[in-house]
Amino acid sequence: MTPFPAVSTAPVTGVGPRAARALTAEFARHNAATSALVIGADHASAVVAAAIEALLPGDNLTLVAGVRSTADLLRDHIAGLGSWVSDRVRILDSLAEATPADVVILGEPLTGTADETRAVLDSLGKYLTEGAVVSVAVPAVPGQTGGAAAELFRQSALFGVGTDLVARNQPPLRVHRLRFSQADTRVAATLAPAYRPSSVPVTRTMHIDSNGVAAAGIALGLAALARGARPKSKLWLIPALAALPVAAFFRDPERDIPADSNAIVAASDGRVLSVERLTDERLGEGEFLRIAVFLSVLDVHVNRVPVAGRVTDYFVIDGGYANAMTAAAEHNVAAYTVLDTDHGTVAVAQRTGLIARRIVQRTPVGTLVARGERMGLIRFGSRTDVYLPADKAQATVAVGDKVIGASSVIARWI
Repeated sequence: MTPFPAVSTAPVTGVGPRAARALTAEFARHNAATSALVIGADHASAVVAAAIEALLPGDNLTLVAGVRSTADLLRDHIAGLGSWVSDRVRILDSLAEATPADVVILGEPLTGTADETRAVLDSLGKYLTEGAVVSVAVPAVPGQTGGAAAELFRQSALFGVGTDLVARNQPPLRVHRLRFSQADTRVAATLAPAYRPSSVPVTRTMHIDSNGVAAAGIALGLAALARGARPKSKLWLIPALAALPVAAFFRDPERDIPADSNAIVAASDGRVLSVERLTDERLGEGEFLRIAVFLSVLDVHVNRVPVAGRVTDYFVIDGGYANAMTAAAEHNVAAYTVLDTDHGTVAVAQRTGLIARRIVQRTPVGTLVARGERMGLIRFGSRTDVYLPADKAQATVAVGDKVIGASSVIARWI
């Protein structure tokens, strides 16, 4: 019996491994003991497999069968995985038996109308602990009603919304992570960086951000058009040869994050421009230690969160596009992401440069972020400034030092 009979899932062929990993990402990133509830579980689904793979000692996972499975089939499947798994997984005959969980996952995509989807979201409240996350997928294919409900998800979640497009699924899905009550900032320190399907894997340790895939695709499309229009000309080689370096600009490597809990990591690759104490009334009272890093066009431009915390504000300051290495860059366009942490207010300013005109930010207000987690990127040469409480942090870098995002320690809590 489906837990939500008002919501049809008939047009959807399934959730593949990549989409399943996105759906279960919030459960997988918790290093402390966590409870998860999968509603609409299928014994043969990638969602159940991904949830089981995420299990750690101390975790517990509850499964409620969907339209494609039964409680008995789920019990047989879990029993066949051994006692380590079966001791941590509970199978329920009905959703009414479920208790509140830290992460609630809908195992089947929703394709109902906005009203039907709202009814589903409203019905989940009784199954959520304080600060819990709901993970839901809807079709991303134009014309399907589930995709039309995407705006509803953004309106419904009061304390953080994270959305990922999983294009490599049939059909493509949008995965929404919703939080309806405020999360405890202290939880952020126990989290691993969230899995983001916004990067396309090239090797085990190297990815290309989706912006790079799109840019390279445009370059190759221009090459095809040029060759079709003028088949005897070699002009098509210009955009064709540009596709590889354009994609390389958006490279997104995996990084080793320091184990030291007092370490504050670089928000980006680049060279340290300045280390100074200052005040900034936009961020609150008191002095801040600001560490500014310049990113050349050869640096990795995916930005990282320097400390664990909760995103409490995001705002953009208008300005110019001066060379990011000059003093005039202080007045460039800048996007500020403000974090509440155990040590006070921390902010990351992503500043445009002479060439950079586009800032991408992927950590909405209310989101809990882990140290070293991807937060967005700036296109084509730029600068990132990290603001730390001056009385609680001590810089470990100097002007001219080269730093690596998420790996280099730029300061320590004192």
